[in-house]
Amino acid sequence: MAGRNPDRGKTITTVLGRRLGGELLRMREACGLRQTHAAEALTASVTKVAKIERGQVPMRDPDVRALCHLYGEKDEAVIGKLLALAKADRDRRKAKGWWNQYPQLAAMVEYVALEDIATSMRTWELAFVPGLLQTPDYARAVAVGAGSWEDPCEIEPFVEARLTRQARLRSDRPLELWAVIHEGALRQLVGGRDVMRRQLGHLLDMAALDTVRLQVVPYLTGANAGMIGAFSIVSFGEPGALDVVHMDVPSSTLWLESEEDAARHGRIFDRIARVGLAERNALDLIETIRKEMSSGD
Repeated sequence: MAGRNPDRGKTITTVLGRRLGGELLRMREACGLRQTHAAEALTASVTKVAKIERGQVPMRDPDVRALCHLYGEKDEAVIGKLLALAKADRDRRKAKGWWNQYPQLAAMVEYVALEDIATSMRTWELAFVPGLLQTPDYARAVAVGAGSWEDPCEIEPFVEARLTRQARLRSDRPLELWAVIHEGALRQLVGGRDVMRRQLGHLLDMAALDTVRLQVVPYLTGANAGMIGAFSIVSFGEPGALDVVHMDVPSSTLWLESEEDAARHGRIFDRIARVGLAERNALDLIETIRKEMSSGD
């Protein structure tokens, strides 16, 4: 899913660009216009309009406004969302991309790039401690257990990259993280008792940060909205910017890019959070499990 290197003169496609292009395509088709009409409004080629609608090129604010005017969109709130999305997409494309030095992140490059420009994230995890909250030993054990690396030497750069991602939580432009984790993920012996004991202690430390909100859904909750699977909702700082949803599936990474999908998963996350333990109680449960790991019960 990650695009090609723009420095080589080739177009790249981003999640944000596809979402913006998809919105503009929907608006154009709704008013019965063709790409030739959009090209005339932009004083551009039909080829460029096609690239815009596929998310392959960044858009300037005047072009966004010109197309909105052509399509009869006068609602400033709607136009503002599209402008914010266009800006976030431009920022994404201009990012220096520390992650590019880690080929081990190739499958996640789009996610990591979005994470780098995001202002907040809500994540629900069933089986793992979220990557942004993992210790090196835990991340290493997950990589080994998943069997994703043919060459074991690739695991250490992967772990290093994961730690680099975590720096956002403490940076001068911190990422706000709201993580809800199922109790099962906290009891799974990833790497053994010592690794899990340190991992749980690290969760307690990270929960003390102003940028981290941590909840746990206990076993006793029973059936709940989170049983559909793990997902993350990535949000951006511009007023009206549209969220995107990220999900991992066995064969690929799935992005849900429509406003409806983002809103639906936002509601699902809220339902999960409501059945989760309050933060103080969640931390108490984590400490209880940590002590169990220490005692070997």
